[in-house]
Amino acid sequence: MSVPVLLAIGVGGILLLLLLIVRLKVNAFLALLITSILVGLAAGIPLATIPATEDSPEQLGIIPAIIAGMGGTLGSVAILVALGSMLGRIIELSGGASSLAGRFTKLLGPRRVSGALTAAALVLAIPVFFDVGFIILVPIIYGFSHAAGLNPVKFGLPIAGIMLAVHVAVPPHPGIVGGAALLGADVGMLTLLGIAIAIPLGVLSHFVSKWLNRRDFPMLASTKVMFEDFGGGDDTGTGNGGVGPGTTMTGTMTRTEAPPSAAMILTLILTPLVMIGLGTTAATVLPAGSPARDILGFIGAPIFALLVTVLLAGFFLGVRRGWSSAHISDVFESALPPAAIVILVTGAGGAFARILTESGIGRALADTLLATGLPIILLAFLVSLALRAAQGSATVAILTTAGLMAEAVTSGGYSPIQIVVIALSIAFGALGLSHVNDSGFWVVTRYLGLSVGDGLRSWTVLTTILGLTGFALTWIVWLIVGGASV
Repeated sequence: MSVPVLLAIGVGGILLLLLLIVRLKVNAFLALLITSILVGLAAGIPLATIPATEDSPEQLGIIPAIIAGMGGTLGSVAILVALGSMLGRIIELSGGASSLAGRFTKLLGPRRVSGALTAAALVLAIPVFFDVGFIILVPIIYGFSHAAGLNPVKFGLPIAGIMLAVHVAVPPHPGIVGGAALLGADVGMLTLLGIAIAIPLGVLSHFVSKWLNRRDFPMLASTKVMFEDFGGGDDTGTGNGGVGPGTTMTGTMTRTEAPPSAAMILTLILTPLVMIGLGTTAATVLPAGSPARDILGFIGAPIFALLVTVLLAGFFLGVRRGWSSAHISDVFESALPPAAIVILVTGAGGAFARILTESGIGRALADTLLATGLPIILLAFLVSLALRAAQGSATVAILTTAGLMAEAVTSGGYSPIQIVVIALSIAFGALGLSHVNDSGFWVVTRYLGLSVGDGLRSWTVLTTILGLTGFALTWIVWLIVGGASV
């Protein structure tokens, strides 16, 4: 099949995917599977696998290709997402977020409340999904806003901005983990570089939000009622509307106890990062075959690092605080249903990527993109940004773009660090242009009391500035590691 026809099928597949998700409101998992099958049929992938012969390699059928693509992706994604969800869940239900935010504020002083909460949000966002993490922090935002007599958007906007930046760029969040699997990027190296770039983005989120907040945004009536009724005027910043910071709920079980210390939460969040850092450093500085390199590589494997951290969290946040083993099990189990949905969507993205590869669309697109002469990280960023604006989901944008770019990346002779930078450029493309087709847009604007127009003037502008800056920083890394000469 000719290159123009294959490209036309690929474009048609993307448009169909957008139509199903955006216009027809089809679940992303189903939309990806439907699109994969139809693209496979249009591209001439056989219905059944054709065995290898002396003259040609094995050619997978449509369904076997989907199974292979989904299985290959989930092998590296499912465990990370599940463990990350468990860690975030026990931190959420133990009241650790309140402790962390309060401690940062105490350290930086009451005059720097917004910066302190933004710093705390950056740390909390590493193990906790964006929408969940932001909702956890809403009581803290409301509490400090009550105490300061300010609109909650003053504190909430920079917090939401950095949490979304971490969500798209730092494992174990599903989009970037799935994208890394499709591109063959090293997850440990990706984690460290993603956090390194997220730190200046946190500072930027604080100052850009301060600039955006020069004007007063009128609060929506519904949010105003909720905000005025919140916490009975709690001035500590840690009340949460009648539910104490140490209240934990799973099913019908409710427990109330003092929240864990901020030091404990910070230690748990940093533990897997330190372990991953050790493994990545060992792989860089120690010779291949060295026993020390093998041991540190095992310790620093992201799956092992997260597993150890989850077990430590169960002990220090649960057992040592009097939780029964049944309650701890309930807490961990409650993290899995929402994680399962994310895992399935991520796996379906892998299935779509495999169809693009088997059909030859990936190779045709790779050759065409490389013929433009534009740097591959710029192409990856622009494609991801366009998909993000078109269909709203950052995770789907990252997975789809990674699937489209996988052939160009894997056959391009790029170094491991260059592949990580390409993955981050895709991630930061998915950070920008959050608007009305993004569920996160509605979470942020409704809790902060912003109208649609004000949300576009503030939240959409903030995410786009953060996305562009994140991409600029990845480009600098690209130039440093020699990407300009590739």
